[in-house]
Amino acid sequence: MTSKPPPAPRIRKSSEQVREAVHQAVVDLLSDPRGSDLTIPAIAQRAGVNHTSVYRRWGSREALLADVVVTRLERDWPLADTGTLRGDLTAWVEAGVASIRTPEGRLLIRAVALSMPGSATAQEGRAQQLGRRMDAIERIRERAAARGEDPPPLDRILDQLVAPLYLRAIFGIDPPASGYPELLVDRLLGDTGKAQGAATA
Repeated sequence: MTSKPPPAPRIRKSSEQVREAVHQAVVDLLSDPRGSDLTIPAIAQRAGVNHTSVYRRWGSREALLADVVVTRLERDWPLADTGTLRGDLTAWVEAGVASIRTPEGRLLIRAVALSMPGSATAQEGRAQQLGRRMDAIERIRERAAARGEDPPPLDRILDQLVAPLYLRAIFGIDPPASGYPELLVDRLLGDTGKAQGAATA
């Protein structure tokens, strides 16, 4: 019988240090091949903080998961400004593909998408995650409009760029080795997007 790793020693941490320790504890527990329980007490023990601090800050496991996912995705899935709508969308999808190719990226998206489907807190977590993705896409659309391009509606971008990536992450299906971001963007923009990109290049 394997023994559980000892909890991190509890030392006084700043607010940001607590947040980082708790985030890392979530990732570690999700990655644990022994299937450790992802509960607030287990997360707090792993992080070396009091579980009441976790409850005060996040309120629920689902809200914490959403915060971890959003923070990690914004770190690993940045918004590039390439000068064209096609370039911006392609770079954004490339970053998304790179993120979901990592075990951590897949685990985090699956954790929020599949945790407690019927609960209100789970729905709030998923809504927060999707909302931040939508905000990022809106910034890409606003930049394109400012350059005189005609970006597709938000719903079309969600359906044709975001949904395929999340579906692959949830089911653990890696994207094709090459050309996948370009394929998705081509399907979304078609020849019109190519012409706009060439005109603004």
